[in-house]
Amino acid sequence: MISVVILTKNEEKDLPLCLASLRWANDVHILDSGSTDRTIEIGAAHCAKIWHNNFESFGKQRNYALDHIHFRYDWILFLDADEIVTDDFLVEMRLATLTVSKDVAGFYCCWKMMYENRWLKNCDNFPKWQFRLMRKDRARFKDFGHGQKEDQVMGKIEYLKEPYLHYGFSKGWSHWINRHNRYSDEEAFSRINACPPFKHMFSNHASERNPALKSWLSRLHLWPVIRFTQAYLLNLGFMEGRPGLIYCVNIAYYEFLIQIKMRELRNKKPPHPEEFKMADAMIF
Repeated sequence: MISVVILTKNEEKDLPLCLASLRWANDVHILDSGSTDRTIEIGAAHCAKIWHNNFESFGKQRNYALDHIHFRYDWILFLDADEIVTDDFLVEMRLATLTVSKDVAGFYCCWKMMYENRWLKNCDNFPKWQFRLMRKDRARFKDFGHGQKEDQVMGKIEYLKEPYLHYGFSKGWSHWINRHNRYSDEEAFSRINACPPFKHMFSNHASERNPALKSWLSRLHLWPVIRFTQAYLLNLGFMEGRPGLIYCVNIAYYEFLIQIKMRELRNKKPPHPEEFKMADAMIF
């Protein structure tokens, strides 16, 4: 069997569907970071175990779960509240965890980005991979940008090809834009201060390749335009209708926010000691 961890904060809208897709699981944990709505009530009604920790970052929150939650099973699946486990994903996940060799520490998983009940396969560069299913005590997480990456992995990481569903726009575009404005701060910092080596852009592993591509290509002046062109035209995102256009425009805007914040970080200079002396003189 498989234990499940769901990270939450004010997720009363999305959590019921997420939990409904986990009827097969009898070890579900909600790690909450200060919800003020009905999130805790909904989780308890579905017999999920409730844990609390103030949110600092996705990597730290997942590591907190690994350090403090008492899991019943050796395999742990990490979900967000706006994600849904499909029957096909469940079948492949169960088969993989039952048959995989002991030197495998976990699996990269991918998702279907859903908007207006449509799968944005072309716009979202499917498949994108994240380390979400792991064997207990065989890996950790570290922060990269607004998300996280695997860290301290003891063993191999394989791939689950069957995707789960991700409803990233369920709370509306205002929520998405506000959230990604915050995310762009973290992305800008990581792309400058934790930029992967150039050679990682040519790696066979998407977990290495994608962060490197983002970090290096975002230095190009026209990167937001290139990102839109790649998703909407080259990847045939225009075939996904109005939802595809809306998504591609906003993804390009998100990259623009990251780019101008990277510029701000590069232009910031520490104050010269003489400036402090002048400030003190003005005060006194």
